Amino acid sequence: MQFLYEPQAGQELISLSGESYKYIFRVRRFRVGDIVELRNMQDSKLYSYKVLSVDKKDATLSLVYEEERVVTPKKDLTIGWCIVDPKTVEKALPTLNEMGISKIVFIKCTYSQANFKINIDRLKKIALSSSGQCGRSSLIEFDFSQSLENFLLDYKDAYLLNFSSNNIESKVESIDTIVIGCEGGLSKEEVAMFDSQKVVGFNTPLILKSESAVVGVVSKILL
Repeated sequence: MQFLYEPQAGQELISLSGESYKYIFRVRRFRVGDIVELRNMQDSKLYSYKVLSVDKKDATLSLVYEEERVVTPKKDLTIGWCIVDPKTVEKALPTLNEMGISKIVFIKCTYSQANFKINIDRLKKIALSSSGQCGRSSLIEFDFSQSLENFLLDYKDAYLLNFSSNNIESKVESIDTIVIGCEGGLSKEEVAMFDSQKVVGFNTPLILKSESAVVGVVSKILL
């Protein structure tokens, strides 16, 4: 654990309870006198708190030090992800957060199943937990777009990952937004919305799942 997310971080005295209390004092076994690192994720400061007292259901902590510590990706990358099973997103999200993705826009594409509902609050909770482990001081942004056409109105320079001899490695420096299809891919009409020079692919004959494609793209561009 690099830090624990706590909205109260920054106040002189705070009281930890609920899940935060359980994690710090029952899982991590902190004791009176120990130092706990906290972030509120509203600023870029890391706050160090000393444990003053521990009761059965809550604990009191006192601020002893604060430091401006920015830990963010070197490059902004937005993924336009055609809506897939939420479980797929939740499985991949910690990895994407650790790699440094800046934003995910979920797009209602032709082959996206209408019954899939993305729970943004749950995704934020997963991302916060991941940030506490990897040390990231910024949060992934989440948004929705009702169609690929609408998405491209906002992200005119977006690339598309698809079957293409135009290898993504040759375009890494140029890509700051890229669209990933759902399990059924994109329709011919959707693919035609992109200039051929902005359609890129991997150097492999294998077919990747949507989550594998997202992780592969982000690793190529950010790592």
